[in-house]
Amino acid sequence: MKTATVEERARDSRGISNDAIHRMVLRALEERGIKGGCLVDVGCGVGNLYPHVHSRFSRYVGVDVVRYDGFPDGAEFCRLDLDSGRLPLEDGTADVAAAVEVIEHLENPRDFMRKLVRLAAPGGWVIVTTPNQLGLASILSLIVRHRFLAFQDVHYPTHLTALLEVDLRRIASECGLKQIGIDYSLESRVPLTAVSWPQGLARLFPRRLSENILVIGQKPENP
Repeated sequence: MKTATVEERARDSRGISNDAIHRMVLRALEERGIKGGCLVDVGCGVGNLYPHVHSRFSRYVGVDVVRYDGFPDGAEFCRLDLDSGRLPLEDGTADVAAAVEVIEHLENPRDFMRKLVRLAAPGGWVIVTTPNQLGLASILSLIVRHRFLAFQDVHYPTHLTALLEVDLRRIASECGLKQIGIDYSLESRVPLTAVSWPQGLARLFPRRLSENILVIGQKPENP
């Protein structure tokens, strides 16, 4: 079978994430009072994070292997092969280095996290989101189909690497981040339906009733 290139995998993903994920990122920023300076959106896709965060930052830079149609005016764009290239920005550029639904597409999540940490300025923040393997629907899929929900055959090779919450915490810590926190998208569908769980219930059981998860950590001022 022919191996898909990074660009082909990026095109297959269509560069789109849902609004619940972007709201999760915004919530993580708001809860910590993070704003100002430069946010670098690594694996930015069509730039759907931009409208949620641009009012909080003086500069938004999107980085991806392809520039998708619809990338927002007023945002900067840098091209990169996420699997093989260095980030096309100087170390310490970002007050926030974000990667929304990117890490599961890559072969080496630890190397990717190290790149994000290098990109962040001292005292800056790193944010990574990915599918939540501990959500109820994903656990049921693992039991019935022996694969996590977002890692079925139809998702391969676009989705390569399934990470658990504990993996995200360990990787963030191993890469030197501090004040590590976890958040959830608070949105998922009731199994075998197109209906979403009520928000109130999702807030009571965020780990089980969220399709996506976020890890955030701060780069120390003095490593």
